[in-house]
Amino acid sequence: MSLQYALLSDTSWQGLTNWQTPDTPFMSFAFWQALTDTGAIGEAAGWLPIFIVVYEVDDLPDAESAETTAVENTAEVDITHPVAVMPVFVKGHHRGEFVFDHSWAEAYARYGVDYYPRLVTSAPYTPITGQRLWLAEGESLSADIIKTAIAGVDDIAQQVGASSWHGLFVTPEMVNVANDAMPTGVDVERALAAQSTQNGLEATAIEMPILERQGCQFLWQNKDLLNDSQPFADFDAFLMTLKAKKRKTIRAERRKVAEQGITCYRKCGADITDADWKAFYHCYVMTYAVRGQHPYLTIDFFMELAQSMPEHLMLAQALNDAGEIIASSLFLYDKSDSGSVGGDIDDNATLYGRYWGALGEYDSLHFELCYYQGIEFAIEQSLSYFDPGTQGEHKLIRGFVPTKTHSLHRIYDPRFVPAIANFCTQDRHHMAQYRQQAHEALPFNADNMPDFLE
Repeated sequence: MSLQYALLSDTSWQGLTNWQTPDTPFMSFAFWQALTDTGAIGEAAGWLPIFIVVYEVDDLPDAESAETTAVENTAEVDITHPVAVMPVFVKGHHRGEFVFDHSWAEAYARYGVDYYPRLVTSAPYTPITGQRLWLAEGESLSADIIKTAIAGVDDIAQQVGASSWHGLFVTPEMVNVANDAMPTGVDVERALAAQSTQNGLEATAIEMPILERQGCQFLWQNKDLLNDSQPFADFDAFLMTLKAKKRKTIRAERRKVAEQGITCYRKCGADITDADWKAFYHCYVMTYAVRGQHPYLTIDFFMELAQSMPEHLMLAQALNDAGEIIASSLFLYDKSDSGSVGGDIDDNATLYGRYWGALGEYDSLHFELCYYQGIEFAIEQSLSYFDPGTQGEHKLIRGFVPTKTHSLHRIYDPRFVPAIANFCTQDRHHMAQYRQQAHEALPFNADNMPDFLE
C-alpha cells in the first residue's frame, strides 16, 4: 500500500473511519465545530480551512505513484482507507497564532515581495502544544504520513501563491518525524541558484527544507520531589517545595484577595449555568476592551462548548462581598483516569488555562483566579500538568517550569530560505539560553529543583 492525499474544503472526511481521541481538547471535533459554527474560523474570519486527507491506495506503478488528487469533496475521489488528516489555514494575517513571524513579513515587504497569503497549521487561537494531525484508529505518526501531508501543503501553496507554511506548537514527536521525512539542512548554493528560475516555487518546492523554531512556555508539574515524585497532597504541600520567601509571597497574595472581600469558587461542566456563562463573557470582553480590541470568540462559541464538551470545562469565579461576579477564568482539561485526591496520577492529563477577564482592578486577583485556583484543581483531579497559557515570566516565580515549545516552517521563495534558516538557528540558540536562565530563577528549594531539560 502507498499513500496519497486529497484536499477537502469540508469535514465530510470525519465519517470515513473511526478516529483516535486527540491528545488535547483543542483538537476535538467538538471544539472545531464550535469554532466553525460561530464564525471563529472560515473565510470571513481570515482562517480559511483546507483539510489534507492522507489515505492508503493499492501500490501503483512508479510512473503513477507520485500522483496526488486535489478535490473539493469526498464524492470526487475514493478515499477508502484514510489514515490521517492535517488542517491547513490560508491566512492573510497573524492574529490568534502566538508564534510571531512579523519580521519575516517585513523583510519580504522591503524587497517588494508578497508575504501573504501564508499557510498555518494550528489549533486556532490556542498556544497549546499538541498533535496537529488527526489519526485513524490503529495508526501512528510516521515519516510517510508527514511527507505526504507536506506534499499536500506544497500543493496548496502553489495553488494560492502562499509564501510559507507554519506548523505551530507541534509536539516533539512531530518535529522528529518531520526531520526524518524531509530535508532539514539548507543547500544555500542550490537555493541561491534557484533565484534565477522564473517560478521558484514550482522549481524548488520539494527541495525546500523544514525549518524549526523553538520557544518557551511555563508549565506547572504535579510532582513532589520531596516525596518520591508523588503528586502533591494539597496546595500547602506544593508551597512547602518553594523557598520560604516565595511561600510567604504567595500566601500574602491569597490573603490580599480575601481581605478585599472576594471569595473564589470553581464550577465544572453542567454545574456552570447560563448566567455563569454570561457573567464570564462580560469579564472576558473587558480583557479586550481595555486594550481597545474586540475578542476573537463569541458568547455563542462558549455556550456551544458547554453543550458539546462539558466534561472538559472548569470555570473559576471571583465574587465580591455582595455576591456579584467580578472576574472569571475558564479552563479546559483532559479527563483524568483517577480524578480524585490520592488516586494514581494520570501521566498525560493536563489542565489548560485559557480565557480570563475582570470588571476592574483587584490586587492579586489575576494570580489567584488564573494560577492558584488552577493548581488546586489540578491537585484535586490528579492531573499531571497545568499549562496556564503562553508568555509571562510572572508564572516562573510561582512554580511554573520553563518548557520548550516547537514550530515548523517551510519557505517557498528560495531567495529567503538561507536568511530565515539562519534566523531559526540563532533563535533556537537564544531560546536555549533563555530557558536555562529562567530555570535558574525557579523558586524551588534545592531538594525540589527539577532537572533542566535542554
